[in-house]
Amino acid sequence: MKKESLFFLGVALVIGLLLGLIIGHKKSGPNSSTPVANVGQTAPPVNPEQNIRRLKEVVATEPQNRNAWVQLGNTYFDSNRFLESIEAYEKALELDGNDPNVLTDQGVMFRSLGWFDKAVENFEKAHALAPNHLQSLYNSYIVYRHDLNDFAKAKKAALRHLDLQPNSQASAQLRADIEFMNAQPAAKKK
Repeated sequence: MKKESLFFLGVALVIGLLLGLIIGHKKSGPNSSTPVANVGQTAPPVNPEQNIRRLKEVVATEPQNRNAWVQLGNTYFDSNRFLESIEAYEKALELDGNDPNVLTDQGVMFRSLGWFDKAVENFEKAHALAPNHLQSLYNSYIVYRHDLNDFAKAKKAALRHLDLQPNSQASAQLRADIEFMNAQPAAKKK
């Protein structure tokens, strides 16, 4: 190749790179379709494994740190690590067993493993501690209705939920399901 051809090829590459940078910069500017987070508005996503390692270090050095146990349980929960979540929640409940949210989350993990009786037991404890705790009521309804096919107890939980929150997001579905259960022969026997 001649020197002239190499020179023009080099100039063309430089111009192409510059154009690419300019066009790319304009696309990522304020009018870009890619959302840009404001500083301080949201935290960057955390790697769950890193978070688990960090929390395990905290509970190893501070076994009485209930909040760390709850966070560890929540991180396992979000990672679908059912047994580990149950164990972390159990440690938190040993430190303070009067938390309806932790009882409910642990109950969800029990349900995920098919341990429906233990799930219901947790939801009922949560509801006893906080009679207006809607999530424990709704979860009781779900387990009784869909897992245990106990329509009588499912209706009782659904009706209590509707008493507390008649216009919740779940209320229309609960009403429709109560009608369905009432129409079932099994519902009339119980």
